[in-house]
Amino acid sequence: MLPDTLRPRFRKIFGCLYRGKGNDTIEKLSVDLGSPTKLISVGDVTTFHLLNHGIIPDILVVDDRTKRGPASDRVVVGTKHKGFTEISVDNPAGVITEDLIDAVGNALGSDEHVRIFVRGEEDLAAVPAILMAPEGSVVLYGQPDEGVVLVKITSDKKEQMKNLLTEILKGQEHKFDKEQIETIRRKLDGYQYH
Repeated sequence: MLPDTLRPRFRKIFGCLYRGKGNDTIEKLSVDLGSPTKLISVGDVTTFHLLNHGIIPDILVVDDRTKRGPASDRVVVGTKHKGFTEISVDNPAGVITEDLIDAVGNALGSDEHVRIFVRGEEDLAAVPAILMAPEGSVVLYGQPDEGVVLVKITSDKKEQMKNLLTEILKGQEHKFDKEQIETIRRKLDGYQYH
């Protein structure tokens, strides 16, 4: 679980926050999107508005939820784009599971568009996405009631996220044995593109 002491740090914006709602926000950020190596969208509402705007991510991560409650039928249907291969994983709230790491890593290695559906919550999916995406990629995730965060992947951004992940994993030591935590670290490091 994400320790309460780290929640404010995780909410800290890792990229550029585009304030607003819906298509207006996507319109603003699309100007700065460029042509990323990989485009990864995390969150149902962010993904819905991207697809509505005709911006097709390489990878999208959704859980049919928004702000800890069910997403509207319109959003749920709107994130089911025809051109995506679907992968489902289990991932509880406040946790980063090996299944989620594997799904993101495999999607990054694929030439197909991949929709990762999370049974549970995708609240921390931006962490492995930022760590594992090749430099030059972009990760987008929603900041509830504020807008969308655009993270341009650089070596500095990866290092910043690695430091936060180390603290998150320390907070999960009671749930996993040391071997499991080391496996998670190795997987994240192994999937990194240099």
